[in-house]
Amino acid sequence: MDERDCIFKSLKSIAAAMAKTFGRNCEVAIHDFDLLPNSLIYIEGELTRRKPGAPITDLVLRALRREGNNVADICNYKTITRSGAVLKSSTTFIRDSSGKLIGAFCINFCIVDYLNAITMLQEFTQVSKVHGEASLETFASSLNETIESLLETAIQKVGKQPATMTKEEKVSLVASLEYEGAFLIKGSVNFVAKAMGVSIYTVYNYLKEVRPSINGADVIK
Repeated sequence: MDERDCIFKSLKSIAAAMAKTFGRNCEVAIHDFDLLPNSLIYIEGELTRRKPGAPITDLVLRALRREGNNVADICNYKTITRSGAVLKSSTTFIRDSSGKLIGAFCINFCIVDYLNAITMLQEFTQVSKVHGEASLETFASSLNETIESLLETAIQKVGKQPATMTKEEKVSLVASLEYEGAFLIKGSVNFVAKAMGVSIYTVYNYLKEVRPSINGADVIK
């Protein structure tokens, strides 16, 4: 068995293994350029419904005419079958030990199922905005978790940890919490005061200051 025969024999084994591994959506074809234009010598899979003896594709033929023996591999390109199936394809050019171009190893993979799945998932995962904003809802197991989540979100909006906030920033933090309804929860004032490092009376004073304008520009939304 000469070198060419060994190369094509090995490629046929690889083609069969790939087709079995990736299933019905996969097709692997091998071309022998000594037989151009009817160069297809082996095929696994039925996506393109070709048989051995079928011609080389126009894309590969154009590449050969342009680049000759120096032709580069063509990977991950889109093709469409006569039946309308969308494929992603790759063509690897095969050379012998002397560097002579002898054939091509072509992979076609049908992505129709995946494109349909993307469409379905996009529709299924589409969400609506609440009051014109993307909403994040915390499913807490205790009231403290709810307050903690609201406080963390408010701190992120200010952009500083409470220990380094100015008075104005602390007022804005309280305004944001009030806007989100945090102070409707019993014990929230004590929790927030402790987190901010201030007295509960300071928090009440901040609330007194922000409540008249809670729907205005003073609130960090």
